[in-house]
Amino acid sequence: MKIAVILLVILVIVGVLAGGKFVGVRNELAVQREDINRAWSDIDADLQRRADLIPNLVETVKGYAKHEQEIMDTIAKSRSAMINAKNPQEKIDAYNQMNGALGRLLAVVENYPDLKANENFRSLQFQLEGTENRILQARRRYNEAIQKYNTTLSLFPNNIVASLSGFTRNDAYFKTDVNSRTAPKVTF
Repeated sequence: MKIAVILLVILVIVGVLAGGKFVGVRNELAVQREDINRAWSDIDADLQRRADLIPNLVETVKGYAKHEQEIMDTIAKSRSAMINAKNPQEKIDAYNQMNGALGRLLAVVENYPDLKANENFRSLQFQLEGTENRILQARRRYNEAIQKYNTTLSLFPNNIVASLSGFTRNDAYFKTDVNSRTAPKVTF
């Protein structure tokens, strides 16, 4: 009888410890998943700021570079795609498209010295540069949050708790588009 009670106490202690570990891991994964959502929200807010600045920048440039309609159209389409994107991957794709278009736009600006000296343009360019830096930092935080979550998810016994709790790997990393690594070519 005494051995049965000791065995029962040991089983209860092991059960409580295992249950505590299960709850702790599940809670940590939930916190990390929310960190990813918060980090994405930061990117989304910065992308919206960028999308709001772009029409002003485009209108300023249009006054100087009327024959660059194709670039203006590409920027308008990519801005629309970014605003209408339904999920992070669609926003990432629209962001990469926007990067290429903005690169071509800024290359065009180099051919208009009066435009570069224009106070409105300089102010918009400064704001856009600050926004781009904020987006870069937000992208890093987002990717770090995903990496931390995926690492936690992969460790034993976390992977068992994750599979029992419905947590899955997140591979929606924000990556640089291969095409954005080359300088845009503008010809007249």
